[in-house]
Amino acid sequence: MRLDVSQQLRLEQQMKLAPRIIQAMEILQLPMLALQERIEEEMESNPVLELRIEGVDDQAPPAEVEEDEARGEHDMVVNGENGNSDDFERLAEFTDEYGTEFLDSEAPARPRPAPPGERDRKMDAMANTPAPGETLNEYLLHQWAFVETDEQTRAAGQIIINHIDDDGYLRTPLEEMPGKTNQPIGLERFRQALLLVQTLEPPGVGARDLRECLVLQLAAEQASGRDVALEMELVQRFLRDIEMNRLPLIAKRTGRSVDEIKRAIENLSHLNPRPGSLVAQRTVPVILPDILVDLDDDGQVHITMPDGNTPRLRISKSYRKLARDRRTERPVRQFLRKNIRSAQWLIGAIEQRRETVRRVAEEVFHVQHDFLEQGTEALRPLPMVDVANKVGVHVATVSRAVAGKYVETPRGIFPLRMFFS
Repeated sequence: MRLDVSQQLRLEQQMKLAPRIIQAMEILQLPMLALQERIEEEMESNPVLELRIEGVDDQAPPAEVEEDEARGEHDMVVNGENGNSDDFERLAEFTDEYGTEFLDSEAPARPRPAPPGERDRKMDAMANTPAPGETLNEYLLHQWAFVETDEQTRAAGQIIINHIDDDGYLRTPLEEMPGKTNQPIGLERFRQALLLVQTLEPPGVGARDLRECLVLQLAAEQASGRDVALEMELVQRFLRDIEMNRLPLIAKRTGRSVDEIKRAIENLSHLNPRPGSLVAQRTVPVILPDILVDLDDDGQVHITMPDGNTPRLRISKSYRKLARDRRTERPVRQFLRKNIRSAQWLIGAIEQRRETVRRVAEEVFHVQHDFLEQGTEALRPLPMVDVANKVGVHVATVSRAVAGKYVETPRGIFPLRMFFS
């Protein structure tokens, strides 16, 4: 990439800010449980961090700690005057113009989120939000509620889901389904519904036999860009031959080498012949809401952030005093100052996360007010870009602010992403 002088200077300035801003972006995107774990890790590795006792203000201004070294540094995470997410916007603008390759070497080595658009929006919002004790049928019905279809097909899909066993199979012949309901739903409608049910998570669910189960899983891999043509052919034509280990025969009939057949069979071995077990046997994750939403007697929305879920941090007064004391040995002072700066950034990033999530939630439920009284049928179309414009941040900031966040409402706990279209 070729940059002119002004671009190069701007890039160098942005690169200086990048590690701190990336930390703020990372903290913003963490779900509540992951944030708690991150705070525990930071407290173990940074000796100057302490839990803050409510009612005791033990913080000193940053300049008091780093007066001689921090002079000229004005890139703090939080702007205390207005609480705006300016640093998030600087990184968003930076990545828009230059891409993310310049940031990769400085970014913390943590898992990256999947690129947007990899999976269907509504399925992605719901497929990974199981409730404690949820059965496979409940899990599927939860997703089914967000499939766009007509009422008859929706009813047919609910009947099909209720007949799917714990392994994820539909054992009841489809031809018998019309007799399972008093509603006038024909066989063709059940066929259409089954095709939709088979798009739900986990892949392979709703299959009527092993071959169809494997084909559905391969189709899901194919949709994500993998070349599974040989595996698909083996499943559709040669399952019995694979069982009998007739690899030379399969190679001859497919025009492939025995080694290619072996590799394809190895790939097939990673598919799940009992996809429903992924739900039945999993450890259900704990869900901690970031946001509490309620209605008062006048129908006004109230947004609160549960303080009990997020440990509040402070910098140790004794370590701060030691870092300012000129009698402290220079290596010790440098060590303490480094950790104090790191702690300041972490505390600032956590507070900015809290403020950004709160502002996004306020705008969301300003639009989705009717949901609180009427349920999902009252949800309105709400693009993220609209919320970003109202809040005054980049749409990427909104996306990170809602990622993995849950909201507790009078109608239950829901992923915040569910309220967007």
